[in-house]
Amino acid sequence: MSPTNYLAVARRTPTPNDRIMQSISGAVRVFRTTPLVGSLWGRGSCSNLFVGGLSYDTNETVLKNAFEKHGEIIEVRVICHHVNGKSRGYGFVRFASEAAADAALKEMHSQVLDGRNSRVEYAHEG
Repeated sequence: MSPTNYLAVARRTPTPNDRIMQSISGAVRVFRTTPLVGSLWGRGSCSNLFVGGLSYDTNETVLKNAFEKHGEIIEVRVICHHVNGKSRGYGFVRFASEAAADAALKEMHSQVLDGRNSRVEYAHEG
């Protein structure tokens, strides 16, 4: 995440931080530059966790059993290949609360699950 990445948001009235661009056709557009770190990449509120580094034998039951001690789980998904149905080695765990997700992330990141080190991060929708 680099603070040099920007998201352009169209605005009508310019401010000192705005960029004004004029196209070849003469149309003028005003853009406010907002760092992505604070908008798209900021975690904000998140109760959905990405779990990577899973064994190809890990199923949803195993994943749920590993994470349920941290709080109420709403949904568990292990992503599988669309043709052969085998696990692709990652999945998602959605908790009922952000606090439970935060506790699970802190406890489960880099822990061994089904013989492999798991990687747990907040999942970003998009």
